Amino acid sequence: MSDNANATVLIVDDDDMMIQMAEFILSKDTNFNILKAKSGLECLRTLQSGEKIDLILLDIQMPGMDGIKVMELIQKHDYWKLIPVIFLTAASDKNTVMKAGQMGAVGYIKKPFTPEDFIQRINHVLN
Repeated sequence: MSDNANATVLIVDDDDMMIQMAEFILSKDTNFNILKAKSGLECLRTLQSGEKIDLILLDIQMPGMDGIKVMELIQKHDYWKLIPVIFLTAASDKNTVMKAGQMGAVGYIKKPFTPEDFIQRINHVLN
């Protein structure tokens, strides 16, 4: 059981299977409150709702508004920029990893990931 009971995690990914897998892993042995967004715009709407969010898992490669643009907008907001963001992406090139770090992301999870690594990285950020 995690120390992060009731932490709210916003999963932002345009891939339904990825959202379902992340939700399954998070709900399997933890008590996370899970919010989901299928686009950058939906992510921003969720943030605008005022719901307390403890962590954002943000896909970089999405149609329309990608994760980099979403992160730029998050960083311009006084409150949102305090929410830790972990990028989720299939890209593993050094430029993408460096850009994620420069933008203020606290972590980077490469797809596909193992459930153990996924939970470990999330718990590390939330602790």
